[in-house]
Amino acid sequence: MKKVNVALVRLIQFVVFVVSVFMVIAYFGAMVLLPLDAVVLLIKLMGVVGLNGFIAAFIAIPAVGYLGLMVYKTPGLCKMVVDTGVDLIKTSKARIEAFNEIADAVKA
Repeated sequence: MKKVNVALVRLIQFVVFVVSVFMVIAYFGAMVLLPLDAVVLLIKLMGVVGLNGFIAAFIAIPAVGYLGLMVYKTPGLCKMVVDTGVDLIKTSKARIEAFNEIADAVKA
């Protein structure tokens, strides 16, 4: 019965690991996709107004670049966003390692 309990603990540990990896990838992926989505939305908005897609992209890309520059120049904002992601990684690692103690307690 102990082997079954250890196997269940390891299975739950693996599920927590997979969910943690997904959260970290989604967090940092959102940081990459957010500006790209803003460009697409601005191009579509300018298309509704009547601008050609190429001309709209010619306007939207520098506009989003300027917004990115403003975010970069905001004191502490970039560091806070990255630190939040690093804290997510550290918390996930601590939760995954906590299962090792539970598995050791089940083995004994």
